[in-house]
Amino acid sequence: MDLKKIKAPVNTITYNRNIIEEPTQNIYEAISIVSRRAEQINSDIKKELIEKLEEFATFNDSLEEIFENKEQIEVSKFYEKLPKPHALAVQEWLDNKIYYRNTEDDIQE
Repeated sequence: MDLKKIKAPVNTITYNRNIIEEPTQNIYEAISIVSRRAEQINSDIKKELIEKLEEFATFNDSLEEIFENKEQIEVSKFYEKLPKPHALAVQEWLDNKIYYRNTEDDIQE
C-alpha cells in the first residue's frame, strides 16, 4: 500500500448515506465491508511501522544511553499524520477499489 498517494481526509467528514449503500443496497452490509477493509489496512500499517521501527531498535539494557534518533522521530510523525484506517477504507469504498462478493449467492447456485 502506497501511503503517500492516499487522498483520504484526515478530519472527520459526514458522508451521504445513499452513496455509501449504493453498491450493496444495504447500509449494514456496506458498513461491514468497509470495517473489514479498515481492519486489513490497520494491520498492514501496523506491520509496516513495526518493520521500520525495528531498524532503530537497540538491545541495550542501560537506561543511561537513551538518545533521540531524528530518523525514528520522522517515521513516527509520518505515521501519526496519516488518515485513520476507517477513513482510508471509506475512501476506497467510494472510489470502487474494494472487491466484495456475497457468499450467500454462491451457496444458492
